[in-house]
Amino acid sequence: MAAVIDNAIHPAFEKLRSHRIDTLNLEVEEYRHKKTGARHLHLAADNDENVFFVALRTFPMDSTGVAHILEHTALCGSERYPVRDPFFMMIRRSLNTFMNAFTSSDWTAYPFASMNRKDFDNLLSVYLDSVFFSKLDPLDFAQEGHRLEFDKPEDPSTDLVYRGVVYNEMKGAMSSATSQLWQNLSSHLFPTTTYHYNSGGEPDHIVDLSYEDLVSFYRHHYHPSNAIFATYGNIPAREHHEKFEELALKRFDRLDIELPVRDEKRLFAPVRVEQGYAVNEGEGTENKTHIVVGWLLGHSFDLQENLEGQLLSAVLLENSASPLMRALETTDLGHAPSPMCGLEDSNREMTFVCGIEGSEPEKQKDLEALIESTLLNVVEEGVSEERLEAILHQLELHQREIAGDSFPYGLQLIMSAIAPMVHGGDPVELLDLEPVLANLREKIRDPQYVPDLIRRKLLENPHRVTLTLRPDEKLEHRRQAAIREALARRKAELTEDEVRMIVERARALEERQMRKDDDSILPKVDLSDVPLQMPEPEGRYDGDIAATVYARGTNGLVYEQVVVPMPALTEEELLLVPYYTTLISEVGCGELDYLQMQDRISAESGGIGASFSAKGRIDDVQDLSGYIIFNGKALARNRSALTRLLRDVCSGARFDEHERIREIIAQIRARREQAVTGSGHALAMGAASQGMSPGAWLSFRLGGLAGIKGTKELDRALKDAGELAALCDKLAALHDKIRHQAREFLVIGEEEQLPAMVDDLKSAWGDVPGVSASAWKMDPVNYTTRQAWLTSTQVNFCAKAYNTVPVDHPDAAALTVLGGFLRNGYLHRAIREKGGAYGGGAGQDSVNGTFRFFSYRDPRLEDTLADFDKALEWLQSNEHDYQELEESILGVIGQLDRPRSPAGAARHAFHNKLFGRTPEQRARFRERVLSVTLDDLKRVASTWLVPEKASTAVVTSPENRARAEALGLDIEEL
Repeated sequence: MAAVIDNAIHPAFEKLRSHRIDTLNLEVEEYRHKKTGARHLHLAADNDENVFFVALRTFPMDSTGVAHILEHTALCGSERYPVRDPFFMMIRRSLNTFMNAFTSSDWTAYPFASMNRKDFDNLLSVYLDSVFFSKLDPLDFAQEGHRLEFDKPEDPSTDLVYRGVVYNEMKGAMSSATSQLWQNLSSHLFPTTTYHYNSGGEPDHIVDLSYEDLVSFYRHHYHPSNAIFATYGNIPAREHHEKFEELALKRFDRLDIELPVRDEKRLFAPVRVEQGYAVNEGEGTENKTHIVVGWLLGHSFDLQENLEGQLLSAVLLENSASPLMRALETTDLGHAPSPMCGLEDSNREMTFVCGIEGSEPEKQKDLEALIESTLLNVVEEGVSEERLEAILHQLELHQREIAGDSFPYGLQLIMSAIAPMVHGGDPVELLDLEPVLANLREKIRDPQYVPDLIRRKLLENPHRVTLTLRPDEKLEHRRQAAIREALARRKAELTEDEVRMIVERARALEERQMRKDDDSILPKVDLSDVPLQMPEPEGRYDGDIAATVYARGTNGLVYEQVVVPMPALTEEELLLVPYYTTLISEVGCGELDYLQMQDRISAESGGIGASFSAKGRIDDVQDLSGYIIFNGKALARNRSALTRLLRDVCSGARFDEHERIREIIAQIRARREQAVTGSGHALAMGAASQGMSPGAWLSFRLGGLAGIKGTKELDRALKDAGELAALCDKLAALHDKIRHQAREFLVIGEEEQLPAMVDDLKSAWGDVPGVSASAWKMDPVNYTTRQAWLTSTQVNFCAKAYNTVPVDHPDAAALTVLGGFLRNGYLHRAIREKGGAYGGGAGQDSVNGTFRFFSYRDPRLEDTLADFDKALEWLQSNEHDYQELEESILGVIGQLDRPRSPAGAARHAFHNKLFGRTPEQRARFRERVLSVTLDDLKRVASTWLVPEKASTAVVTSPENRARAEALGLDIEEL
């Protein structure tokens, strides 16, 4: 009888349908809450990483960032949990595998994931209370959104300034030219709907948002009648319904919520727009213009329209053999294809975008002509059925693959289902692609099908915008001057009462930030809830071919790696490695040129690539070993083709297509430059720790700030044909060294595929000799750094680094726990809450033997660097609670036990073993983490983190040159 009750539907909900999707191994169940109309999508799967997600449709009609600031403020205290910061407190007292909140262009979501049932229920109660019964304290709005303060908050004689976490976050986000490109293009493609506006907020508009506007937006949008719940995992839907009803839904009635969800008004003639973006003064504006063309297409939630859009995008842009991508890569109108190229299908109506960067404003009409003539060519010549089959093959592979190495798999599935749910489409259709793919396979047999799509959706579609975004050296100076003038006027107009109120609010905010809340009202897990260490997948070794094979539930995919020890290289050869690993899958091979190879890769695999991996020994970070790894994946039916493809690339890649190599280097440069404002904190930490071990030096030189600078210099040099030919010769020589090395193999697939895969390896590689020559060695590295890297950014990224210990040293565990302890207890409050940065923290990197402090999208510079030192003083001069220590240990264990995809777990186990990270060593480290004491934290800090020995690096703007010099930092221009 119990089982029947268990399967019964909760009386507050009605079941709308249930649908099995075999390719995803799950059952999709859809429910509606009877009283409020709230919808619930449950993805029932045999997976103990359970995911919760609640989304509210949010359609802001201005760029004040109201939805984004509300997402932050809603998590700052609620009815049942009236503490100041339940979200960050729960991160510390939880075994979550994911916790966050997102603001999209037309929805706001609050997701989390956990493998521990008690933890899942704890987080659920806090999330539901935060979303539906938020306190929205005006001081939280001031902290998270924006506020006016005197530069020295207590001193009204100092300048008036804007502060706020979201204000600084968006200053950082909008420093990127690509963010401005997308925002400007959207505003013209969508003149009348919510997508016209920046849902994250434009910094100049954020300061116009009032607290009353925020509360009113919350009351209108944050109601169950406007909510979509989604869950994934092995907790039955009924158990979720009991919690939803008890913790939130029973207190609400249905509300008719009017939101402007409508289609965009159509343009009847194409529009051309030119706008500016900021570059550093003195940097020059030559070849820095972005030109993109965007079309508005049909509904994203209509599956037929959506897949036709994806097909169109793949036909034209999937790789270098695709006609439009080829035209954009080879044209001399610009440097590289725009990062905007492709289909955007998360909005109600889709957009298709293509274009170039590194151009000049006057090239706009030439680019339009190039795009139109390329499209007309495709319409006239058609697309081969083979090519279309290869594209459908990619869609099928993408549909089947179980991801989840960086983001819980269940959350990825929910994210793909959420857009149709928000816009009125069918989420089940979008998850179950098999029937639609079968339908498309029929349609592509008609040779006119794709030409008709191109004609209808692009050539004859007048809703088209060409945006030219040109560099302006004076723009940032004008913007800053306007802000200063506006604030000076505002200050001059302040009454005595207003001055007093500003000072009092700053004082009240600081008092609130320093207050110790009673966190005992929040639920928690403790060390007794920590699971035993998960067993890692076991591989089998085949000595005949040096292959390690793992049987994993990969849902019909196979994965293969060819692992080659790094040969002895000169420093010049070493610096070429990142270009080599990017180029290897982009150039010709054997008899095939690069275009034919692109077609072959697309038809036979889910993509191939190469990477370089280097780590120090577990007991000595100065003793480095490294490998070049060639990897690929495919549907099981293509396993033999994948093996041959990897063999051919490893042994036969050619570096003689000079123009092709020049194009790819230009693209690498563009991507690397664009990454600076998104990952400035990682780049600053890399620069600060460059002198502490060979591994840290390598990552700084190959992928860090020095690597970016080197790529810019290389790209400029390659305009000379002699330099280009010399580079190609060096790459060919490097490849020759690598391909002659001895090799081993990693194979992952379902049990029944493995014997045939090993046989394929033996027949493909049996006659390819491999002899490891002299081993690669690097000299020890040990020097201190004090650098300021100047680039175009409205915010700063600060870092300090200390020489510490490798992973098997007894102090590594305490240093790892110390990172979370300093962040939770001091840095979060000092750098984010009080300082207004988007983030800040600290952590031990045992691979390179460094401990690093960092801040992210930070308005401050000197004060943040001082706060890093003050955190160490706070540690030594205060008594601390055991609970603070326990929370930091939980955080480390949560990271160690993070679930991975089936293939990802096997890869992780294999590579750990490759670098001497055995299960025994990792069990030892885990035991040490669990036994760290408060005395250990103080001891390792005083032993290893001595402020006089720190290395420092910041990424900042040229306006801060004098301040950086005053700090004794050497100036580096990016």
